[in-house]
Amino acid sequence: MQVSVRRLALCPLGVSRFSGHIGGALLSPVAGLLSTRLRTLFSETGAWEKDYKTETRRRVEEWWHPRIMAQWQNEALEESSNRKKFYVLSMFPYPSGRLHMGHVRVYTISDTIGHFQRMRGHQVLNPMGWDAFGLPAENAAIERGLDPEEWTKSNIQSMREQLDSLGLCFNWDREVTTCLPDYYRWTQYLFIKLFEAGLAYQKEAVVNWDPVDQTVLADEQVDENGLSWRSGALVEQKLLTQWFIKTTNYAKPLLDALADLPEWYGVKAMQANWIGECTGCYFDFKLKVNGEETGETLSAYSSSPETVFGAAYLAVLPSHRLLHGRSAVRSALEKAFQPGKDSLTEVTAQNLLTGHEVPLVISHREAFDGYLDTVIGIPDCSEEDLSVATALNLRWTTVLKSDEDGRQMLVNSDEFSGLTREQAFDSITQKASEQKIGGHLTSSKLRDWLISRQRYWGTPIPVVHCGSCGPVAVPEEDLPVTLPKLPSLKGKGASPLEAAHDWVNCKCPRCKGPARRETDTMDTFVDSAWYYFRYTDPHNPDRPFERHLADHWLPVDVYIGGKEHAVMHLYYARFLCHFCKDQGLVAHREPFRKLLVQGLIKGQTFKLADSGRYLKREEIDFTDKEPVVHGGGRVEVTWEKMSKSKHNGLDPQEVVQQYGLDTVRLYTLYAAPPEQDILWNVKTDALPGVLRWQSRVWQLVTKLRGARQLGDVAGPSLLKKKELAEAKKIWENKNYAIQEVTSHFTEDFLFNAAISRLMGLTNTLSSATARVVQHSVEFEEALAALVLMTAPMAPHLASELWAGLCEVRNPLSRLLQRGGAVLQQLWPTVDPEYLEAPDFVELSVLINNKACGTVAVPLQVSKDCERVQQLIVESPFGRKLLGDRSIKRAILSPRTALINFLIDE
Repeated sequence: MQVSVRRLALCPLGVSRFSGHIGGALLSPVAGLLSTRLRTLFSETGAWEKDYKTETRRRVEEWWHPRIMAQWQNEALEESSNRKKFYVLSMFPYPSGRLHMGHVRVYTISDTIGHFQRMRGHQVLNPMGWDAFGLPAENAAIERGLDPEEWTKSNIQSMREQLDSLGLCFNWDREVTTCLPDYYRWTQYLFIKLFEAGLAYQKEAVVNWDPVDQTVLADEQVDENGLSWRSGALVEQKLLTQWFIKTTNYAKPLLDALADLPEWYGVKAMQANWIGECTGCYFDFKLKVNGEETGETLSAYSSSPETVFGAAYLAVLPSHRLLHGRSAVRSALEKAFQPGKDSLTEVTAQNLLTGHEVPLVISHREAFDGYLDTVIGIPDCSEEDLSVATALNLRWTTVLKSDEDGRQMLVNSDEFSGLTREQAFDSITQKASEQKIGGHLTSSKLRDWLISRQRYWGTPIPVVHCGSCGPVAVPEEDLPVTLPKLPSLKGKGASPLEAAHDWVNCKCPRCKGPARRETDTMDTFVDSAWYYFRYTDPHNPDRPFERHLADHWLPVDVYIGGKEHAVMHLYYARFLCHFCKDQGLVAHREPFRKLLVQGLIKGQTFKLADSGRYLKREEIDFTDKEPVVHGGGRVEVTWEKMSKSKHNGLDPQEVVQQYGLDTVRLYTLYAAPPEQDILWNVKTDALPGVLRWQSRVWQLVTKLRGARQLGDVAGPSLLKKKELAEAKKIWENKNYAIQEVTSHFTEDFLFNAAISRLMGLTNTLSSATARVVQHSVEFEEALAALVLMTAPMAPHLASELWAGLCEVRNPLSRLLQRGGAVLQQLWPTVDPEYLEAPDFVELSVLINNKACGTVAVPLQVSKDCERVQQLIVESPFGRKLLGDRSIKRAILSPRTALINFLIDE
């Protein structure tokens, strides 16, 4: 059988240059053409198969996979300023070498949104890259004796091929990889900007040390049991000189900006809780011993900064770094320290705002407010501070006085005297902030971002240490500071970079004297704090990004990823965007408009009840109702995050090979709302449902094509009154479906509900009589809308269905006469007449003949029992009254606005 030339009209792109994988087998478009030359695929031969069988599905996906990918890439290159932008971003992965089902889920969501928004006429950016630095690659390289760069690049190649095999349409021309110098050069550039702004600093600190991974961890990388988030080791406390980024300076703006963002599925509350109530600030003090300056500055917190002129002392905890490090005041503090008592020392602290000098006190307490280790004691504001000052016979100045109206006013506070506490709060913090000696509003619980890591495989911190000049930033023209090649990464207690003597020893950029490079590398969260910027201008050799490009694409319209990043990554990314706005690099302060969090895909796990050992399925006897181990032994059955060690993982490519690309896509979208977990069980869950639905939609196209073969004349003038009423119902169902599905795609991202609505439209079309199918434009347009709305979620199936629809004999609608691929069509819109009808009708709800209340339902569906029932059951009203109770029957009155649910008592 010869290939029909018709396929070129149906696939105007012709043969694409793209190569990808399906089901683990490498395919090229040419190979696909040769292998299918004798097969009956409509897009190839013009012969339509009546049923959507497994082999048909395989051939459809094999044919359309490279064409859809090529079509996306070609259109992505056609930049158009006339179209409104849409930036959909999924969190980029760590290149471990293998995709898991969680990857499939998040990237299916972003791919679906990208296709949908392009069909709406938007210029879409859906980029992809690699969060490629970090401990796993370094540890793997140590174990295997490999270079971590080689290991990482190999994994990237493997995962790139896997992503392509899933038919995911990313803008690969914008790919970024954080471990490449052309990326981390600009990470270093942004660090230098922070350093120059006084927001990146180095200090000695008691830090969390992971004894297994041999590196420092931020507080948020240690769980409530004191264990490392990655290695699981018991974290130790260690005193080290570390680099910090002063995120506390942005605490109040970051907290306040949350109010202007849409709801983020609980993440906004998590961010707000992480930041805390920003009711106080830090002030800087110079330390002295016996009146001599030590050169050391200490920041101390006050929850009442307006009363800072009334400070009586500065208090530190016994665990403070001043008592344990190489501080100039250490000996004086150790000499005065008395366990269990507040100890008055020889050390004094001069407030850089007020000029007042107060004594340094070692507190007997274990913590201040549960988080702080340095506070300002102000007796006017605290009974406890008053008690300490009195017990130690300290002197202080009263700074508060009530006026005749009972308002507290400031006294003895220089130019701030006479102000109310509220006025002084603003004025004093503003002055301290302007002088860069504190004053930024923050909470007592928030800490600056510790970014130092004592590992090799990370972005080098672009600083050199000079004996004369101190820490000096590497000049921008000398960036990037690239990682040296090391013969071995093994070593304990210090950064592996210490071994690169030729790299470490250098000249000071300022005085040209001998200096040493910083050997700590940056936490990988620094790399991922700005990657969304680089996607807007990924190949720029002169700057991180052009402002006009970043301003065009930002903020990200929808950001998709796991809820586990709700605090750290999102907080750091928001901080850096705020900083870039203040630096004049971008116009937007917030980087992400909408956030779509994604739940886990969990697999069924089996454990030995006695030992907790995870079992493979072949070790278990499923004969009885309760599974047992072969040979005896009770089994515990749970649902857990998929992993190889738990024997509950799935290889995405194996799943695709078994069920097909579109089936896997539809399943991940239909099984649960995005933020909820999916419990993968192919026997009982949503997978059989989406398989049946695809076949039913295929049957509808078969039905229309067959009906139009019955005669040359087709048109609504041949329909009778009852058939016209049926056609109108189809029209109403179509418009309602368009309205609902569009809303789900743009507002709440409930793709499961969108698919349910499309299934409802499928039911309506499936029940249409033969004459309505043959003669009504309503059926044709509703079926076209169904296929178009299916396209973003199941693009391969929809592409073939659309090709079949466009070749229907005697088409009644202009929709089918446009030509072009399905993903090149415009998203369907609601007919204006539908919107002009009255919106809702109040419907009385009865349960077992007892009135329970009323609900508002769209007028257009108020006579459709199935749809009314679904709307009520899915509503908060219905969930409260009906819950999980079994509905035997629902009776919709044909005369009055009433529905009666008959349920089991």
